[in-house]
Amino acid sequence: MSLNVSPLTLGASGLGRNTEPGSAEEAAALDIALDLLDSTHTFVDTSNNYAGGRSEAVLGLAIARRGADVAGRVISKADSDPASGAFGRDRVLRSFEETTARLGVDFLPLLHLHDPYTVTFEEAIGRGGAVEGLIELRESGRVGAIGVAAAPVPLMRRYVQTGVFDAVLCHNRYTVVDQSAAPLFEDARERGMTVFNAAPFGGGVLAKGPAVGATYDYRPAPPALLAWVERLESVCAAHGVALPAVALQFSLRSPLIDSTVVGVASPGRRAALDELVATTIPEEVWSELDALGPAPSPIDDSAYA
Repeated sequence: MSLNVSPLTLGASGLGRNTEPGSAEEAAALDIALDLLDSTHTFVDTSNNYAGGRSEAVLGLAIARRGADVAGRVISKADSDPASGAFGRDRVLRSFEETTARLGVDFLPLLHLHDPYTVTFEEAIGRGGAVEGLIELRESGRVGAIGVAAAPVPLMRRYVQTGVFDAVLCHNRYTVVDQSAAPLFEDARERGMTVFNAAPFGGGVLAKGPAVGATYDYRPAPPALLAWVERLESVCAAHGVALPAVALQFSLRSPLIDSTVVGVASPGRRAALDELVATTIPEEVWSELDALGPAPSPIDDSAYA
């Protein structure tokens, strides 16, 4: 099944973090959520465990404010039990019920299996496993499509090869720094799946530049990577374009990717992303990027091979 997506999907992992119901901070988060739902982008991406459930809660307030027209604009993910780590069929069904209660909806266009690291692959796809719960939700019509969302490419390829999923989401593995998800995405597209590429900025360094303390894949970027990004930044500057624009459009221009997921958690962030999308990148930038050679990616997924 191929979902009708827009090139950009707005991520809500940080939405509502550290807010309390009825607080001024929640009101500010609600303004951001309303802006996301008012945008031209098809989906807002959240998860059961984002911001301890507050992301979905704030989006639920926004859906209630805007009404039924936006109720189908939010996609989410089923997560393991936060206390026990349990992640079988029953937990998936509970996660779905928690999500829909927070959002104030009874249907989700897409529900991902999210970060299934507390169970083995065999447990997840076996009888009574998490995948059984997802299939049950799809067959009952409570979700339109099911996906898998995680990071390690070897693990993700095993899930995709089951043939039961409609979508795949992988993060930090298809950027100007690291394209290790390319075979995964190629396989998914051949199967007719919708491909979501998340974190095109690598969790920091490709958005803020190679400053001290910059991160890639949510960890400190090593010196060799910072030096490589500094060279890329010089290429961008020579052509009058910003590093984040190049990083984002690297994903947007790929024929392997249906939608690129970028987090939005601060005022003005969504509008800034739209400006990056509208930036014209000279063709010379891409050839000079290739000439830099492979980046020294710090990602190592060999433990999942």
